[in-house]
Amino acid sequence: MKYRLLVPAMMGLALVASPALAKKAEPVTPTPAPLSTAVNTDPSVDADNVLLLDLSDGGRVAIRLMPEWAPNHVERVKTLARQGFYNGVVFHRVIEGFMAQTGDPTGTGQGGSQLPDLKAEFNAIPHLRGTVSMARTNDPDSANSQFFIVFYPRFALDHKYTVFGRVISGMQYVDAIQRGEPPANPTRVVQASLASENKPKPAAPVSPAAPVSAAQLSNSPSD
Repeated sequence: MKYRLLVPAMMGLALVASPALAKKAEPVTPTPAPLSTAVNTDPSVDADNVLLLDLSDGGRVAIRLMPEWAPNHVERVKTLARQGFYNGVVFHRVIEGFMAQTGDPTGTGQGGSQLPDLKAEFNAIPHLRGTVSMARTNDPDSANSQFFIVFYPRFALDHKYTVFGRVISGMQYVDAIQRGEPPANPTRVVQASLASENKPKPAAPVSPAAPVSAAQLSNSPSD
């Protein structure tokens, strides 16, 4: 085919692009580079993007927040953590072999913050063990404050929930979170802070929360 294009030029004939050819010549939007799944496990590096959860089981969980994966979701979680929104909130839905969900001040799975819901930032980051992802309703653009931590890989959740971070230390404390929907004696987030704030662990865990209503699930990932 390329030799045929040379023939008119060799004969002194002008080549005029047809509208169809001109349309094909339009620049094509480049495909975005794939996101890296690698995370820095050193909490002293970029400490403003490390979320610390001090739990009522006495452990501290460090989560590497990844703005390059989901910038708006990361900013939301950081904003709420700075406001103290997550302090005292329970893990209201915890399923063995699946995930632990928190971030609802009502403890029912129905609540959120006063901030507007977020537009989805679904990405290709897989739901590996320790992955932290945002909960939502059936509406893709309904994530607000609730998030969940995956106990084991759950690739069926990929591209359906916004992954925004990964646990980099303290996963053993995540494993110890009380199971239940809701748990009879739920594990609580005593304090949530950013590593850059240098907040010490609370001196003692708060008293266990009373059992909460079973009305939940609307903001939850499906097993």
